Amino acid sequence: MNKKIINGYVAEYENGVFTASKKDIYVIDGKISYSGSSGEYEVIDASDRLIMPGLINMHTHAYMTLFRNYADDVSFDEWLFKRIMPVEDRIEKEDAYWTNLLGMIEMIETGTTCFSDMHMFEGQSCKAANEAGLRAYIGRGLVGDDIGGDGAERLAQALRERAEYESDTIRFILSPHAIYSCSERFYSQVAELAAREGLLKQTHLSESVFEVESCYEKNGISPVELLDRAGFLDDKCILAHCVQMREGDIELLKKRGATVVTNPASNAKLGNGIAPIPAFRESGVNLCIGTDGTASNNTLNMFREMSLLSLMHKGAERDCTFLSANEVLTMATVNAAKALGMEGSLGIISEGACADLIFLDLTATSLFPNNDLITSLCYSANGSEVASVMVNGKMLMKDRELLTIDRERVYSEVRRIAKKYL
Repeated sequence: MNKKIINGYVAEYENGVFTASKKDIYVIDGKISYSGSSGEYEVIDASDRLIMPGLINMHTHAYMTLFRNYADDVSFDEWLFKRIMPVEDRIEKEDAYWTNLLGMIEMIETGTTCFSDMHMFEGQSCKAANEAGLRAYIGRGLVGDDIGGDGAERLAQALRERAEYESDTIRFILSPHAIYSCSERFYSQVAELAAREGLLKQTHLSESVFEVESCYEKNGISPVELLDRAGFLDDKCILAHCVQMREGDIELLKKRGATVVTNPASNAKLGNGIAPIPAFRESGVNLCIGTDGTASNNTLNMFREMSLLSLMHKGAERDCTFLSANEVLTMATVNAAKALGMEGSLGIISEGACADLIFLDLTATSLFPNNDLITSLCYSANGSEVASVMVNGKMLMKDRELLTIDRERVYSEVRRIAKKYL
């Protein structure tokens, strides 16, 4: 049924700025409208609520909730190659469905309505996102030297997923893992396939010093230059991390129109450094925010990520005006929508946009008194204030009650799975 949302404060974006004011809005056939029409409406009283665009997590590995606090305080190489990958290789596909659902519970409860995911288990992320009701851009992690040879099996999985699950809310993104697991030729082949099929591309890039130095040793150029030579960089390309930039890299990313997704908690926790956000901003590169997986973050909470991003760079720059709350919120909504090719449809509340909305409780102690609703989203909110969540006009959580996922069943299954593998 269509909905009329009354008595709430609505966070709208205009001319690069978010503002909040009290007004009523309608949800008609999954889209936002400012005027109703004939017919019946479900009335939602949003008194003491801030209605804002759902947050968009631009880099996740939702299945990794199994590894929360499993490999903390170890080096990046030990974390990835000795702790995480050996267990990943043993996980059965059906078990990944439950760990994905656990990640989606956390995203719903902390206000994420859309996420871009790289996964390892055919169909499981898609199945979980579909049942949870979240909007998702799904990518099977690809590795290899040739998509027609050693990379063929994973690519076939990705294309089967697309054929089975693509819908209004689930889209697909080609996802070569990284330059140390994919050859330059592989990246070129993926870029050609993406262009033919009209698909987005995503990959991990320049995450660690080791990755960059190894690339120079092997190829004589930086990872960014390598992907450019492969024809991978363009405005349909989404790059996670980009911490260790070298001379000319940022200008090249801007020239090609690629999007950078910063993951401050993960990069700091693994000791990989802090992305050069000031240089990215100055160049005009499209910047978004992602949490990465819970193996390295250790949450999927975008409110935490927004706050950390702003505060760490204010401190590093010794500039209290750097990365304002408004700018960080824009990165988590409007910029993300642009990267996904959904500018004007996601990340904003406006006539005709998708009704992907979250409702924050303005009586929560962390937000009270309500002096500045927009800045509170970056400096005060911690995710617990999210009371209700809507995607495509459908309620996924109402007054903190999950409506699409059986929490107790998910917890029971994940306990079983943790005992099995860890």
